[in-house]
Amino acid sequence: MRINGKTVLVTGAGGGIGKELVIEIINRGGSVIAVDINVENLEETKSLVSDEKIKTFILDITNKQDVEHFTDKMKSYTIDGLINNAGIIQPFLSVENLDYSVIERVMNINFYGTLYLVKFLLPQLKKREEAYIVNMSSMGGFLPVPGQGIYGAAKAGVKLMTEALRAELINTNIGVSVVFPGAVNTNIKVNSGIEDSNKQQDAKKSKMILSPQKAAQIIITGIEKNKPRILVGKDAKMMDFLYRLSPGFASRLIAKKMADKVK
Repeated sequence: MRINGKTVLVTGAGGGIGKELVIEIINRGGSVIAVDINVENLEETKSLVSDEKIKTFILDITNKQDVEHFTDKMKSYTIDGLINNAGIIQPFLSVENLDYSVIERVMNINFYGTLYLVKFLLPQLKKREEAYIVNMSSMGGFLPVPGQGIYGAAKAGVKLMTEALRAELINTNIGVSVVFPGAVNTNIKVNSGIEDSNKQQDAKKSKMILSPQKAAQIIITGIEKNKPRILVGKDAKMMDFLYRLSPGFASRLIAKKMADKVK
């Protein structure tokens, strides 16, 4: 789907990749309905683009009733695309040591929030001449990462749901892509409540990771090329290749790298 002239709803639009997706869509001639749970972050995103190209809404995507009411409101808008970008990771804890409250929060934001928006917006998207759905998975959605077991389960669920959705909609007006980001320079750890901003800034300086601007460009280009799978970053591409080639070797490699981080 060409972005020029289209309106795309983006969740998690208040920061990181979401903010850059908003900017990239508008730079390519589109308009955005920007959704986030944080009003201050959303206002910051809005300040970076033309007012006439963006509409902002506060929404808790984990509340099914709120999402239903929101999507009812969206019937008065023209929506050509949906990018389910909002997500959090979990504390670096084993499944055994994770509280159920954390497990439920990670599943609700990453999986159910994505599912709710897809289901409630699908009837509206089917009415468009051309439409598109993008769901954000992760490297952890195809590769087991110790200390991120529940996050990985949520993102694996997103992966398979999205792949099934693409197959179900293959002869319709709706294109579907699943995105697998590698390491991207965002505040996801801070936003997930597992690290303070000072520590995250130090970590950013010490690692060669992809900028959110570049990640957004890759994702939007993938949409315009109707790619089923969009791998974001050299690490995502490398681990995807290794895991397909030798799942055991790739799993041991990740386990070794994560050995000192998991409690």
